[in-house]
Amino acid sequence: MRGGEFLSIVGPSGCGKSTLAMLIAGLMRPTSGVIAVDGRAVSRPQTELGIVFQNAVLLAWRSALDNVLLQVEMRGLAARQYRDRAMELLRSVGLDGFERRLPHELSGGMRQRVAICRALIHDPPLLLMDEPFGALDALTRDQMTLDIQGICARGGKTVLFITHSITEAVFLSDRVLVMTPRPGRIDTTIDVDLPRRAPARGAREPGLRGLCAGDPRPIPGPRRPAGHRGAGVTRARRGGRRGRRRSSPSPRR
Repeated sequence: MRGGEFLSIVGPSGCGKSTLAMLIAGLMRPTSGVIAVDGRAVSRPQTELGIVFQNAVLLAWRSALDNVLLQVEMRGLAARQYRDRAMELLRSVGLDGFERRLPHELSGGMRQRVAICRALIHDPPLLLMDEPFGALDALTRDQMTLDIQGICARGGKTVLFITHSITEAVFLSDRVLVMTPRPGRIDTTIDVDLPRRAPARGAREPGLRGLCAGDPRPIPGPRRPAGHRGAGVTRARRGGRRGRRRSSPSPRR
């Protein structure tokens, strides 16, 4: 992987996508060969990275804020020093006012946002995401995809993203690795030569802030050009329906 790159891995179930991510994180050991991160062989669990799993994996008895700070506590750091950053991360993903809520009081998308904040609290250079949206409904999944695009656009993180969705991979990635069925092999590498833009957000939404750069300003979305086609299409359709009604002959009695 290249520094600052968003790399996605797609392939059929059971081909080894999640296993590869766990090998990179040092949570599993390879049976042969060597896994290297930043030129160093991985021989134990890595601490200079963040991981977002398929499920949020929150502790049920801890609030959203305390779940974000859990990683800080596990590292033996002073949680008080990271409290403000944790609050800002939660506000940035639209969870302002939910800091004290327990996981069962949050929706699936909210819980996954808490998990993302937990992975970013120590500002890691590498972020591993193992199908983080697989358990979400379609609308929430689309919104989370936009959120991740905003995080990576402003944070300069190197991201390894495991997904079954080709749409997500193309939309988010600089490169996509395609794996074969068992035994899993890298079949091809595809460069995604598409412009990267900040996602458009609704006027009522708070907008995703610069989580990794500490920028409190919301990410601006692209403006709609004048004469946007959507309104014209709507008028044409309405006109077409009215035209069909006028052309329909009335039945004779």
